Amino acid sequence: MKILVTGGAGFIGSHLTDCLVADGHAVTVLDNFSTGTRTNLSHLENCSQVKIVEGTILDVQLVDKLVSQSKYVFHLAAAVGVFNIVNHPLDSLVINIKGTENVLEAALANLTPVFVTSSSEVYGKNVSDSLSETDDRILGSPTTLRWSYSEAKAIDESLAYAYFVEKQLETRIVRFFNTVGPRQLGSYGMVVPRFVKSALENEPLTIYGTGDQTRCFAHVYDVIDAVIAVAFNANTVGKVINIGNNFEISMNDLAKKIIAETKSNSIISYVSYEDAYGQGFEDMERRVPNISLINSLTGWVPKRDLTMMIDDIAAEMRK
Repeated sequence: MKILVTGGAGFIGSHLTDCLVADGHAVTVLDNFSTGTRTNLSHLENCSQVKIVEGTILDVQLVDKLVSQSKYVFHLAAAVGVFNIVNHPLDSLVINIKGTENVLEAALANLTPVFVTSSSEVYGKNVSDSLSETDDRILGSPTTLRWSYSEAKAIDESLAYAYFVEKQLETRIVRFFNTVGPRQLGSYGMVVPRFVKSALENEPLTIYGTGDQTRCFAHVYDVIDAVIAVAFNANTVGKVINIGNNFEISMNDLAKKIIAETKSNSIISYVSYEDAYGQGFEDMERRVPNISLINSLTGWVPKRDLTMMIDDIAAEMRK
């Protein structure tokens, strides 16, 4: 199949491209390399199955052309990272909303199925024990820019679902919960690679806030398995589906575990949210996915634990 992957040079997008190529598909990658890198795809430079196009999802003509040449679209291109969102909120909103609208419009014109990637950020400050796909969103003020990414991804979901309901476009939507693994950059605020890098360099591991806040992390290899399971399954059309690992850990315990796993001499330091992100920043205390829906629809469950995630990230960084 001819498949278009927007954001295919990014962390998750490049791993998805690898998987699709291994499965025999011809893949066109559209990326502007703002957060993705050519290095992520360097091993595919001479692969006849892969075409890399430098461009943006805001380029309507380019998007129309590439979608018309494809039989399936994985839409991963987006502005990502808390630091990036807080520092460039307008660019982030335009890319995440207008870009997705461009992809959906092109897909409708060509009746091309679209796989839309969203984020657990849509749940906002909801700290339920196990966040299900239909749970309420709890957000702060619209003028707290921390939540602009959440708003944009929620609009993306609403757009994709509306295209399914009103136009009968074949859409699928997934919400990623803290995906980690090789190729991920800590420079956008991603905590695990940031901690691992500091630990390998015996530098302090900096925790924002008290460190009591908890998260759940999924290995990118598990996530890609889930993406494939959802994307090519007839009973997932028109649904919103969580993808993540429901093992919960605090930032304090995460830092300690990474120091132990890497045999580091690092210490743990603390910085307030205000000093890290600016005045008025808000974060959520917990975020735990309920993954029963994807299991019931596809049989998928995560197989890789946090130790493997840390080891795989550390091994790549050591190279």
